[in-house]
Amino acid sequence: MDADTPSPRPSIYVVAAHPHWRDSRVTRRLFDATRALDHVEVTDLYASYPDFHIDVAAEQARLSAAQLVVWLHPIQWYASPALHKLWLDEVFTHGWAYGRKGQALRGKDVWLVTSTGGAESAYHPQGYNRYFFDAFLPPYEQTAALCGLRFLPPLVLHGAHQVDEPDLRDHVDVFVQRLQSYPDWPEIEDMTCPGCEVPDQDRPSTGGQT
Repeated sequence: MDADTPSPRPSIYVVAAHPHWRDSRVTRRLFDATRALDHVEVTDLYASYPDFHIDVAAEQARLSAAQLVVWLHPIQWYASPALHKLWLDEVFTHGWAYGRKGQALRGKDVWLVTSTGGAESAYHPQGYNRYFFDAFLPPYEQTAALCGLRFLPPLVLHGAHQVDEPDLRDHVDVFVQRLQSYPDWPEIEDMTCPGCEVPDQDRPSTGGQT
């Protein structure tokens, strides 16, 4: 490549999940903002898989082509929406996403972009959620670590039902700017991903379940 030719932007895959788009103030705006970005591929899980039958091969191909995977969804009952969890269960398979032979995602990045109905003050030992919001992130972080993904600092908007329009516009602008500037984020320059090796005997090749 010529020295004066800019490097192509890394491919980004946004996995969006919201079971009730008509009721969405924040996730819908972020989802719509991605459509103008030519280096970003977006899948609306609830529109693509209304019967919950996920095309695993297609999803794995999209993940293989991307350098950054964005999980875009609201927090519901302290976790992701049901179809996003099913997507993880079926797509992040042993021997592909993790395990001794599962190297397909190793070295890529994952970014959680989410929102909560409750205000930030609700995520506090004296608030009704009893814990700081970070206490609910370990399942995301460990999923990333198990697959060799680098878990980037999440983008979180609290109080989604009450946020005013100027603050919501600012939030969308930050989201778009981050996608456009990836991977040139100063705070992730020295971030690494811990290694997590899963013994083969913990995942029977017969497909049996615990």
